[in-house]
This record gives sequence, C-alpha cells and structure tokens, in this order.
Amino acid sequence: MKKNKLTVLDIIKKKAQNQKISMLTAYDYPMACLLDDIGIDIVLVGDSLGNVVLGQDSTISVTMEQMLHHTQAVKNGIKKALLVADMPFMSYNVSIEQTIINAGRFLKQAGADAIKLEGANSRILQMVKAVVEAGIPVMGHIGLTPQTAGALGGFKVQGKDANAAKQILENALALEKAGCFSIVFECIPDALAALITQRLSIPTIGIGAGPKCDGQVLVTPDLLGLNQRFTPKFVKKYADLSAIIKKAISEFVQEVNEEKFPDKQHSFTIKPEELNDL
Repeated sequence: MKKNKLTVLDIIKKKAQNQKISMLTAYDYPMACLLDDIGIDIVLVGDSLGNVVLGQDSTISVTMEQMLHHTQAVKNGIKKALLVADMPFMSYNVSIEQTIINAGRFLKQAGADAIKLEGANSRILQMVKAVVEAGIPVMGHIGLTPQTAGALGGFKVQGKDANAAKQILENALALEKAGCFSIVFECIPDALAALITQRLSIPTIGIGAGPKCDGQVLVTPDLLGLNQRFTPKFVKKYADLSAIIKKAISEFVQEVNEEKFPDKQHSFTIKPEELNDL
C-alpha cells in the first residue's frame, strides 16, 4: 500500500495519538532517497550543511542560495516525508517583508513543505506570526540556537537554572501562540524538555533534550559516523561509515596501482577482426 505524503497536520496528529516523530537531516538526493525509503517522518535540510558538507566552522556563513540549492536536491528524493528547510542566518532577521519573501522561496522555488527558524525574542515572534499568516508552516527552534551561540555563551546546555528554564518555557509557549506547528529543543535538561512537552499542544522534537520529547532529530552524518570533527555528547553513532569508506577507497587505490582494476568483468571488448581492421 502506497504511503501518502506527510503533512504538517499529520505531524501534529502524531502528538495527539502519542506516536513518536523521527527526523534526520539530508543535504543531497541520495541521502534523501534513503531516508524517505525507510519512512523517516521529517527530513530537515539543516544549515548544519555549513559544518558537515561545506567544512565551515559554524552555520553563520551559510547563504540562502546554498540552502535553496541543497533543498532542491533533497526534494527530488522525497515522496513521503515532510520536508523542512532551515532559514539561514540573517535571512529572517532584517524585515518582515524580506522574511516572508525568503520563506516563500523555500516552498515555491525549492519545494520545501515548511521552514525552520531559530529563536523566540519579540522580533522573531513577529516574523513567525507573519510567515504563518502568509500560509507558510513554521517549525521553531529554542534552547541552544547555533546561529546565535556566541550570544548564549557558546555551545553549551541552556536552561540549567530556574530563571533560564522559565525563559525557555515562556519562549516555547510564545512560539506555539505565534503559530509554530512544532518546536525543536536543542541542548536543554531532559526534565525541562519533558515539562514543556506536556504543556504544549504542538509536537516537540529534541536534540540533546532527553527522551520525553515528542520526537528526536540528529544530524545524519553524525549518526553514521561520517563527521570526523567534533561530536556532541548527545550524538549516538549507529555506524562507523568513515572506516568502511576508507577501507573501500584504499582497496581501490591498491588495485589501480597493481593493475587489478578494472579486470575483465569490468571492461568492454572488441572483436579481434575489428581490432585488426583498425
């Protein structure tokens, strides 16, 4: 039986039905196909591509054009999952008009189903409300927000004292009121994430936020052991593909050097008489 394309309403219903939500990142067509084939609920084209694809030190330098390019590629591999794209730094921080235009490009030009943006200050809440009113679904993101990590004191757990935890709770409630259909919690205490998840009617998706969120997300290259740079504490490596890939490539190089590849099985032939005529 063919599975229908998931919608924002389907994701919201999963919380009501106490069904967990799975979400992983993709940045290209092959990975999108794999994730979609196994039934991932949400595929996120994250601005984490700056780190894991482009080799940059942060997500800040990722551009709209880069995000649109990768979202288009991922879209081509998605038939069932909900496709969400990150709004990159400064694409939603200047004006409401610019924010709506940029958000609309992700849907109209790149084929995303929704966008995700970070933060919940008064300005961001204005942007969320305006984008939602324009008919574009928005996923929120609070706790550790990588685009503004410097202002938060670096990449560290947020909400560890009562005042900070209260602010995160208030941010979550404000994002829900502004119209977000779900919220990512990054690097907050598990008990705080559980408490807020109970308070919200929209789904919460955790990354370093404990098991009681309505769903979980990881950066796929981290999960697969492909990212050989820094690995956060919350990442569980389900495979070590880096070692497998290195072994395969080493064998290729060795066989090329020893003229073992290509062999007869991987070569094409010409009839001897044709070769003689040549």
